Amino acid sequence: MKKIVGIIAFLFALVVGGVYLFAQERQLVRATWLWNPWLLVKDEDRVFSFLQEKQVSAVYVQIDEEIPIDTYRQFVRRATEKGIRVYALDGAPNWIESGEGMERLFQWLTKYESVAEKNEKFFGVHLDVEPYLHAWWRTNKEGAIASYQTLLQRTHELAKKRSLRFEVDIPFWFDEVSYGSTNLAEWMIAHTDGVTIMAYRDKAKEIISIVKKEMQLAEKYGKQIVVGVETGQVDEGDDVSFVEEDEAYMNEQLAIIQQHYARTKSFSGIAVHHLEQWMNRNGKTSEGEMDE
Repeated sequence: MKKIVGIIAFLFALVVGGVYLFAQERQLVRATWLWNPWLLVKDEDRVFSFLQEKQVSAVYVQIDEEIPIDTYRQFVRRATEKGIRVYALDGAPNWIESGEGMERLFQWLTKYESVAEKNEKFFGVHLDVEPYLHAWWRTNKEGAIASYQTLLQRTHELAKKRSLRFEVDIPFWFDEVSYGSTNLAEWMIAHTDGVTIMAYRDKAKEIISIVKKEMQLAEKYGKQIVVGVETGQVDEGDDVSFVEEDEAYMNEQLAIIQQHYARTKSFSGIAVHHLEQWMNRNGKTSEGEMDE
């Protein structure tokens, strides 16, 4: 009997130890959106200094055709050397009309990849389309959703051909948008490589609550979720952004979220929206220096 108890105790310790090591060894993402790539033209060193200070490991960088390709090549190369993954970021509500914007993005990527070295390759494509801001969402919601899904399926196909990871931004309330026998959040998670949830609240407890369903869905499909938070001025209410709170408070709340989901395989990390605002709140640059 003692031998059996001993074996059970050993197995229990082994399992608990394994879970602990899993939680410790996971490399959680700290991501951000770089919507103003002209920052790379004006002061790339300052951008990298900030990224390293904040231990950012993934950057969604806006693709602007007016910026020289060599600027992006240098940024991706330097980021890769520092262990930072770079995604090509783009998207707009009107992309659901024809997909022309998305096709143009991949035309640019083809041009970019024709001259980029191995260590200058993007890690993935990151779309922020927000179809609910398009007039179709109010006049023909089902049609808007269908067009959105067609766009994402085509994007996934093109990204896969280039061996690029495909991720999208979604609002936390997509799990309330019915789609057949399921909801739009589940469809998005199932048909992409990963999603970043715009879980824009300024309290960890609320953020944990509004992403709970998506975490469960991601586990179901073996996918990854990045939880996004806001740092800029918004019109939706005082509890949406960390703009009124200091960095210490924000970091405290983010730490609570990470601790809560430490053993959840579908939790991939935190994304802070967005780099320019984040830098401003830290006093790294003045608004004048940030203007294009």
